[in-house]
Amino acid sequence: MSLTRTEWVVRTIAETAIENEKYFGDLDSVVGDGDFGYSLARGFEKLLDGWDDLDRSDTGTFLKRTGMVIASRIGGTSGPLWGTAFMRAGASGGDAVARLRAAIEGIKARGQSDVGDKTLLDALVPLTDRLESELGDGASAEQAMRAAAVAAREAADATSDMVAKRGRASYTGERSRGSVDAGATAVAVLAERISETWQKQGAAS
Repeated sequence: MSLTRTEWVVRTIAETAIENEKYFGDLDSVVGDGDFGYSLARGFEKLLDGWDDLDRSDTGTFLKRTGMVIASRIGGTSGPLWGTAFMRAGASGGDAVARLRAAIEGIKARGQSDVGDKTLLDALVPLTDRLESELGDGASAEQAMRAAAVAAREAADATSDMVAKRGRASYTGERSRGSVDAGATAVAVLAERISETWQKQGAAS
């Protein structure tokens, strides 16, 4: 059975998070507690394990259920943040940009954070801004996603110059400068994988 585009994107995110468990964990261990990769992988493993039982009657319901599964399994601060992102996206309605904006606002509220605090927002917001800009200029969804992935990577790499203000990394103060944020880098990696495999996904429009 072919997947809708949203379903394919979520499965790609899940599979990529699992594949990059060690990499994300290693990034997090520089100034954090090192459990980010493990936690993210376990959450998305649970999602894939129960995939056939997920309510996919419509996009909103599917995203909300995805968020609930993730929040219930991912430990630490990541679970509430990633779970909230998917749940808010599901509740928002609208196009992909609108859902991403809703996810961003949910993360900001739940994590009491914003762009510049050295979190996943530092990649997710530029990604969304670029996606919206490209689509507004008439780019195809594939072209817009490619440009958004580039923006996410550049923004994630730029977090190495920031001092963490949220999460375990914030306890290290200036020592957090010089290393990229694991969450922001995860967003970049996920965006790149989605962009790279777009032609192969076989999802419905």
